[in-house]
Amino acid sequence: MHLDPLAILTAFGLIFLAELPDKTMFASLAMGTRMRPLYVWIGTSTAFLAHVAIAVGAGSLLGLLPGWSVKLVSALMFGFGAFMLLRGGGDDEADEGGRAVSGFWPVFSTAFMAVFISEWGDLTQITTANLAATNGTWSTAIGSFAALTTVSALALIAGRFIAKRVPLKIVQRIGGVCMAGLAIWSLTEVFTG
Repeated sequence: MHLDPLAILTAFGLIFLAELPDKTMFASLAMGTRMRPLYVWIGTSTAFLAHVAIAVGAGSLLGLLPGWSVKLVSALMFGFGAFMLLRGGGDDEADEGGRAVSGFWPVFSTAFMAVFISEWGDLTQITTANLAATNGTWSTAIGSFAALTTVSALALIAGRFIAKRVPLKIVQRIGGVCMAGLAIWSLTEVFTG
C-alpha cells in the first residue's frame, strides 16, 4: 500500500469543492436541524465510506447503473423527507409528542439511506473513480472520504447553529422546503439527464 500525500490532497481538494454546493450537503444541513447531529454525521459518513469504497474499487460499475432510476429514487427519498418535515411543523404538540426521528439507529438509518441513495452516480463518486484510476486507490480513498465527511460535518455544525437561533417550526419548514426543492431537482434530472 503506497500513500501519496499529493494524491490525497488532490482528492481532498477536488471532492471538497465539488461537494460543497451538492444536494447532499443541504440534506445533511436539514437533517442536522431536526435530528441529533452526531448520529446524522455517523450515518452520512458511513454512506460516504461505502460510496468511496465502491468508487475506488469498482468505478466501472457506475456506467452499468441506469442513471434515471437512481435519480428517481433520490427524488422520492427527498420528497419523503420534505413530507416528514413539513407535516411535523404545524403545531407545538408535534414537537413535544416526539414525532421527530430520534435514537441512534433511526437517525443513522435515515441519514445513511438519504446519502447512500442520492450519491449514486454523483459527480463526487465519478470524480473519485477517475482519480483512483490515475492517482492510486488508497490515496484517493483517504482524500475523498476526508473531504466528504468534512463537508457533512460543516453542514451539521451550521444546522445546529441555525437551530439554536431560529424557532424549530421555522427551521423545520425551511428544511422541508429545501428537501422539496431537492426532490424536484432530482426529479428534473430524471427527465433532463
